[in-house]
Amino acid sequence: MPNLSLDAEMDAMPSLREDRPSITRKDVADHAGVSTAVVSYVVNEGPRNVAPATRARVLESISSLGYRPNAAARALKLGVSELVGLVLSDTANPYFAEFSRAIEKAATDKGLSVIFTNSALVQGQEHLQVQKLVARQVDGLLLGSTEDEPNLDSAREANVRVVMLDRSEPLAGFSSVGVDFREASRVAVEHLIWHGHRRIGLISGLPGGLTTSARELGWEDALRAAGLPLGPVVRGEWGRNGGYQSGMQLLTDPNPPTAVYAISDLLAIGLLRALHEAHIDVPRSMAVVAFDGSSESEFSWPPLTVMRQPVDEMAGAAIAALGRPASAKPEHRSFTAELIVRQSCGCIPL
Repeated sequence: MPNLSLDAEMDAMPSLREDRPSITRKDVADHAGVSTAVVSYVVNEGPRNVAPATRARVLESISSLGYRPNAAARALKLGVSELVGLVLSDTANPYFAEFSRAIEKAATDKGLSVIFTNSALVQGQEHLQVQKLVARQVDGLLLGSTEDEPNLDSAREANVRVVMLDRSEPLAGFSSVGVDFREASRVAVEHLIWHGHRRIGLISGLPGGLTTSARELGWEDALRAAGLPLGPVVRGEWGRNGGYQSGMQLLTDPNPPTAVYAISDLLAIGLLRALHEAHIDVPRSMAVVAFDGSSESEFSWPPLTVMRQPVDEMAGAAIAALGRPASAKPEHRSFTAELIVRQSCGCIPL
């Protein structure tokens, strides 16, 4: 089932309706020589059985005429739309692209379709994206919010179940899934300490939130536990360019670190470019470890050592949470990120 962009779909709908003649259920019935009720039974797979020969004739007429059942009308009648709304900050980010694909697969396995929107398209207007999806009568909503306390009034009023994604801790009243970001970051930095590094910097993103703070705290936990001073910290815009600018700033430090923990793959990718341009050898002169574990991290140069988020498992848990009984108590599922060792930390020779 295709993954539809909400804004793109809405923009496209008027022209499609103008250019394509409207084929009705009655047209199909007349073409197949049956009643409209029989067409309804075939389209909705019930409530009454249809003889195989008659069913085949109706399906042939549907195909010949190009009839498309009105999904919205069917949703109103049955009380379900078989649609799941998905809001992520930016599916141009490889991590979120892979997460959305995993969610689509998990939803498809349950007979559901996914309609998504990017909250980053309209800064500070995430609640409007939620409202649009609720207006489309989605059966449930998966929200990877950029806000610690998102506005979900429209979903509450419509009794649309919401499952929060990418959460470092629970949000009262809602089920959620996420990774133990603090613990994962601690493991990442401990790996750099194991390599012998004693001055380990941090590249983070703006604005800060719960997940950002948790990753930064994990970096701090590892250094304090080892009795090491906190290395330099640079915070900039999220993404490759932010990582690049942060890397350039880091290199102006008169005492630069020998290793850096970047709290996202894209920040690390930008950092690598800055290091390459400055002729800094990675990992011999500066080691790098990142968080996320998207496919892009495997194809950077050198390939990044990462803490990989288990997107398939989290996607399955999120879809399962949407299907729990309305009376079920909300729960938070915390997953463990996996250390994937590649060349950027110095474990594997280049």
